[in-house]
Amino acid sequence: MSRWRAASARISAAAESRLLSRAFSEVGRTPAPQPPCRAFSKASAAAAASSRSPSAPATSATAGPRPEVRLNSMFLSKPCSLALPPDSPLRVEDPQFEGIKRFMLTLLLFYSKQSKSIRGANVVYHRITSQVDKSDIHDVFQLEKTFKTTFSLLVLHMWLILRRLKEEGKDGVKFGQYIYEIYNHDVELRVSKAGVNLLLTKWMKELEKIFYGNIVKYDTAISPEARQEDLVNVIWRNVYAEEGSEAMDAAAAPAIQALARYTRREATCLSLTDKEAMFSGNFKFTTLLPSAPSSSKPVR
Repeated sequence: MSRWRAASARISAAAESRLLSRAFSEVGRTPAPQPPCRAFSKASAAAAASSRSPSAPATSATAGPRPEVRLNSMFLSKPCSLALPPDSPLRVEDPQFEGIKRFMLTLLLFYSKQSKSIRGANVVYHRITSQVDKSDIHDVFQLEKTFKTTFSLLVLHMWLILRRLKEEGKDGVKFGQYIYEIYNHDVELRVSKAGVNLLLTKWMKELEKIFYGNIVKYDTAISPEARQEDLVNVIWRNVYAEEGSEAMDAAAAPAIQALARYTRREATCLSLTDKEAMFSGNFKFTTLLPSAPSSSKPVR
């Protein structure tokens, strides 16, 4: 948590004078409008709150009531593959050109193994940010949308993907490196857009240390030798705990336990997802809230 103190202080100072809402954008894509984020720490919470968009309440009012979230009954169903069905509109396929177009693209190495891997890595990373940047994940797990919580969820989902790719041996590790490079570029953009332009390299190194530290903790907490509560404790410290917190907040315990069940279930679901889906990005993380506003039962 000490590393968060240094990063938090710098990003919070920048957040006092500008919104962080645009910091949560996707690599190479135009993001949907996001609600302004609050400041990184308590010192800037008031400033961020005062700078929220006045149109936000009207948007939520027209969206209808939010589905009821029953944390204690979520993520208890049998794990299944996350691969998208062949007829899913969310699938991403390489364009199949013919004639001169295909000839020219072949010369430009568009269909080379490396090019296909890079395109697939971009799709996979988009799946991650689509899950992490949505308000659903913050609402369900009762998280205030700050840079810290969003970054922590981003690292958690990166770990889930990299862990699954390791199961594919050298090909998976190499493909994971492409995803990690995209992740690094995205995090740099997020930090820069948050207002941290001076000493950016220093803060990126701090976030890199946090990333690798969290990866090791998640691997340990989900290993066969780990206790059931180890993952709960790691998620509390990595995602929920405030600076100086020693004991888990009892009020947040149901949400923390639900996020632990979600994490464990997604890890198993990804293991059941075939290699082609993982390398092409044609999979989708578990939906956290039902699409129909009238439904009160969470999906899975």
